[in-house]
Amino acid sequence: MPTVSSVNHTGRRLLLLLWATHLTMATNWLSLVRVPRSRPVSGPEVCVRLRGLSVGQVGVCRAREEVMESVRRAAEMVIDECQHQFRNRRWNCSTTPRGVNVFGRVMNQGTREAAFVHALSSAAVAVAVTRGCSRGELERCGCDRKVRGVSPEGFQWSGCSDNLSYGVAFSQTFVDEPERVKGTSSGRPLMNIHNNEAGRKAILHNMQVECKCHGVSGSCELRTCWKVMPPFRRVGAVLKERFDGATEVRLTRIGSRAALLPKDPDVKPPAARDLVYLAASPDFCRLDPENGILGTAGRRCNGTSRLAPDGCELLCCGPGFRSGRAEVVQRCSCKFSWCCSVRCQQCRNTVLIHTCRE
Repeated sequence: MPTVSSVNHTGRRLLLLLWATHLTMATNWLSLVRVPRSRPVSGPEVCVRLRGLSVGQVGVCRAREEVMESVRRAAEMVIDECQHQFRNRRWNCSTTPRGVNVFGRVMNQGTREAAFVHALSSAAVAVAVTRGCSRGELERCGCDRKVRGVSPEGFQWSGCSDNLSYGVAFSQTFVDEPERVKGTSSGRPLMNIHNNEAGRKAILHNMQVECKCHGVSGSCELRTCWKVMPPFRRVGAVLKERFDGATEVRLTRIGSRAALLPKDPDVKPPAARDLVYLAASPDFCRLDPENGILGTAGRRCNGTSRLAPDGCELLCCGPGFRSGRAEVVQRCSCKFSWCCSVRCQQCRNTVLIHTCRE
């Protein structure tokens, strides 16, 4: 039977382990994507054992158990959308096979890539939780019924508007928690909090309106409308544009307050919707397993483009690329068949393929 001292020692070791995880990366919660869907991601004992959560996030998990399945979905959304948006870049959001650092140590540095992942992560949590509210999966929230009355455009606000305010509030509580604990007197927490908020604003500033017509024979004498979130693909595209125009900043003291100002004094201060970063990115050309960088060797590239990121000259870095012909099977001679399908033949074509050298 364990003694009191051994139990206390075990408890201290657990807290130290959680604290060490907390100190590494605020995006470690993305490791929830590694938990099999058959396993729960909530419950008092489960929350403590989940790898990647900070001490505060474990507390949120225990207090808001019903929301954690939405958080798991958010982690999946982040990986999928990041890999889509960066599919033609040297760093294509490649993930590590194991461990809590899903993107490797790339996220440890205050680079543009880290800025994008933070913004995308906070947005994903807000979107996933809001969807759970609208679908009736969460007990503490439902549709947003606050939007009522007649709009300036003449339609009637009604229906089930997405309860984004609840999703955003949870995202602030869960995603920002590790940064608030670290304090806002150093550069990296300030950078992360700024980018987290930029991710949420990418949703808020791109809300859409859906409507339904009412009237005889679809005359649309009356329209009832409600607000919905943009597709997450749209959110990812907006943040990718912000990534391309991100502002390099430095930590500056303004009286007793710490702030992030542009490193170049001629650059205007970033807006709340802009992404900011503190450190230059590595070139991502060479294999660096320790930091989770796979390099570009073996990647397909676009041999007809010189200036685009997926062009062979930019993507393949120094070693260059090789070209070869390969046979591919493609759909061809497609015909519409009444009703209602499209039938295609399978054609074999020989194409020229360009691949980055080792």
